[in-house]
Amino acid sequence: MILITGATGHIGSAVIEQLLKTTDAGQVAGLVRDEAKATTLQAQGVQIRVGDYNDPATLNQAMQGVAKVLLVSGGGNDDGLQQHYNVVDAAKKAGVGCLAYTSRALKDPTSLTNQLMARHFETEDYIRASGLPYIMFRNILYMDTLPQFVGPQVFERGIQLPAGLGRVAFALRQEMGEAIANVLADSRCDNRIFTFTGAGTYSFADVAAALSELSGRPVTYTPIEQLAFEARLHAQGLPEAVIQRISGFLTDIKNGQEETVSPDLADALGRAPASLREGLKTIFKL
Repeated sequence: MILITGATGHIGSAVIEQLLKTTDAGQVAGLVRDEAKATTLQAQGVQIRVGDYNDPATLNQAMQGVAKVLLVSGGGNDDGLQQHYNVVDAAKKAGVGCLAYTSRALKDPTSLTNQLMARHFETEDYIRASGLPYIMFRNILYMDTLPQFVGPQVFERGIQLPAGLGRVAFALRQEMGEAIANVLADSRCDNRIFTFTGAGTYSFADVAAALSELSGRPVTYTPIEQLAFEARLHAQGLPEAVIQRISGFLTDIKNGQEETVSPDLADALGRAPASLREGLKTIFKL
């Protein structure tokens, strides 16, 4: 039995979708907080287990009879790291044979501006200390997040971000989910680390050029200063914590944190991952 946490989320559902192509549905389980949101998975034969990262008792129950668990990292909650620890503890208590985790592909965790990302590596350390056999999936920034960075009026106003000429090896979330599922379907669990990235790196200038080509409308990228960017977000009424998180993401991009390129994603997919142009065409429906 393979248990996927966050089963109704973007990456969890992508993993399950691919697993069902290679694995009997009766051997796939999904951890959800709200069973009512998992009717589609149930209809496909996926076993639904109700549990909450904040409730160890429900996690302990959900882990029963499970051989392999994929811990899909939680969001930006203040207690997010403890939530990860709770899942690891429950897996160890239940005698799970393999714990996989969706971490992050960042060049130097010791010099991150966005400290929220540090919890990924703290979780990795906790998994190693647990003694459980593990698989780490270090994922690059999802290409699917680009609309959030460039804004809804990108074709009218262009892109203005404090990311300098920083480059990112963007990859599609769906392809990462597919690759994760392919690895999970393998019986091995030998403390491997996979770095899932696109085949090349792209700056926001490249994003602007690709959007221009695909849409037939001129899109420009203008690097701006961090303080000016944060002032704009303040004017939009965003909370300070959210502003600092977004700004931190972009500063890390500027500093080269997201520019790692690895062949692991292509190897796990059995094909080259989508290019920036291919991905943007799908994401923006161009």
